[in-house]
Amino acid sequence: MKRESLPVALPPLPKLLGDSGAIVLIGAIAALYFTRDILIPFAFALVLTFLLTPMVALFQRMHTGRVLSVAITVLVSLAMAGGIGWIIANQLIEVANQLPLYRKNIHHKIEAMHTPATGQLGHAAQSVKEVVNEVTRPAPVVPTAPAQNQNRKQPATPASPIPVRMVAPATSEWTDMLDLGTPALAPLGRAGIVVLFTVFMLLKREDLRNRLLRLAGLSQLNLMTQALDDAARRVSRYILMQFLVNAAFGVLFGLGLYWIGVPNPALWGVVAGILRIVPYVGTLVAAMLPVALSLAVFDGWLNPLLVFALVTVLELIIGNVIEPWLYGAQVGISSLALLVTSVFWTVLWGPAGLILSTPLSVCVVVLGRYVPQLSFLHILLGDEPVLQAEAQVYQRLLAMDHLEARAIVDQFLKGRPLVELYDAVLIPALGLAELDRHKGAIDASREEFLFLTINEMIVEFSEYQHEVAEPVPDAVTPGNTRVLCIPAHDQADEITAAMLAQLLGQQGLAAISFSVAGASPMDWMPLLETGRSDLVCISALPPYAFAPARAMCKQIRDRFPKLKVIVCVWGFAGDTAKAMSRFERTKPDRLSTNLAQALQHVRELIPPEPAAPPLT
Repeated sequence: MKRESLPVALPPLPKLLGDSGAIVLIGAIAALYFTRDILIPFAFALVLTFLLTPMVALFQRMHTGRVLSVAITVLVSLAMAGGIGWIIANQLIEVANQLPLYRKNIHHKIEAMHTPATGQLGHAAQSVKEVVNEVTRPAPVVPTAPAQNQNRKQPATPASPIPVRMVAPATSEWTDMLDLGTPALAPLGRAGIVVLFTVFMLLKREDLRNRLLRLAGLSQLNLMTQALDDAARRVSRYILMQFLVNAAFGVLFGLGLYWIGVPNPALWGVVAGILRIVPYVGTLVAAMLPVALSLAVFDGWLNPLLVFALVTVLELIIGNVIEPWLYGAQVGISSLALLVTSVFWTVLWGPAGLILSTPLSVCVVVLGRYVPQLSFLHILLGDEPVLQAEAQVYQRLLAMDHLEARAIVDQFLKGRPLVELYDAVLIPALGLAELDRHKGAIDASREEFLFLTINEMIVEFSEYQHEVAEPVPDAVTPGNTRVLCIPAHDQADEITAAMLAQLLGQQGLAAISFSVAGASPMDWMPLLETGRSDLVCISALPPYAFAPARAMCKQIRDRFPKLKVIVCVWGFAGDTAKAMSRFERTKPDRLSTNLAQALQHVRELIPPEPAAPPLT
């Protein structure tokens, strides 16, 4: 079985970026902020290009030409958007005109929300009001001494000033229309820029792609092609998934409002589906309108509470179950990263950044995946596990958390044979421990806890049987053959020898494993008899595996030259032919690099049981 490679240790973020990288990152963020007036329309146009490209391609397959296809697509899209907006505006005006009919209910609701005059809450509110009045009461005026001359004539009180009022000059109707329309000119101008950018991108998308590839350099054609295809695929699928999810939310919301009895349920369903494009905020805004309308329409509080419960249940199910399942597979960003990037783009670009946060974050993650200098972005924001199972187990054992380590092991073992768990998780975890142990980076207590915990796991797995486990072939009968699993040097070699002996025993072979204390030649050599067909497996775990394995193999060859010997160097990824040359004249019969291969080699070297003599 081919073993997965160990994850490469990444340097800390400051070292990964370096001084120049940090300067470039800060400069890029500053450029995004100060050029947002240009980049925001460009980003919206890019998203619309991803959305409208399939329609343009459909018209082009009908032989209508690029220009005509783009014109039809853009005009149809604008007509649909304008028609939906016009219908929604008319419906909202109709709802506003109906509000005076519910004035009595609104008045009762406002009175009910006032502070009660009776009861404990009313008495507490009255006490607070009295204290506030006492504190804010103006200080009493101290009377002054009487004047010495009461008969002196008081000066006449001056007359009150005449108020001056500024009266604006009369304006024409044209000026009034300009004053009313000026606030809408800026959004309309930005929308026009977005449409122009979209039309240009649809017309010149191949030219823009080729220029971007040329800018990256001819040597990066393969890398940039993969990055562009990956980004386009992820963004397009995200837009499609978002459209489907928002449409389903709007339909369910509208049906729920119809069942509750809220007027214009179709309107509120469409508004909810559209506003939900804005992450986190859109649903809240979409829910406020029907909730407020239900407060005005219905006499009691049951229906408004039902509307609020409907929105809450739908958002909890779709936002926490459906969207993570769909977006996690299509977007490639973790849920926490989506929240963080939404805040980042909102601070940087305002409400437009909140709407564009997910497509922009997808592009950033793809950039981090294919550009080595920006790999930290993919690590921080991506949804792929950055630690393999073996690294997770080793980290939890270093933290002396055997419960979570065992949970990771059990999760990996589901539906898999035991040999795969040992080869892909536990032996690589022991390899990481050996690397740290030889560097002096692991203390004795953690080392002892790690070895003890893995030994306990192996003992607990002694009865584990996978339903598709590979049995011993019929052509191989063990007979009197024994397999001696001997550790080459230390406790990690002892644990791997125990794993091999356990797997051999589950396949019906007589296997004996030795501890490090009992692995001296005086302990196991007396068990070997030249007349028997025994087999020896020497277990050695890198980084220092070949020297002790070669020394032990030489001892066996000198004493029993005809004995079958297998040297197991776990996780060795080099050339096995060159590795065999390290043993010089004392070469073993086989060199195994994982447990699955060692089991196969044992079956190959076991001599078949001699056939019984024919009866005469």
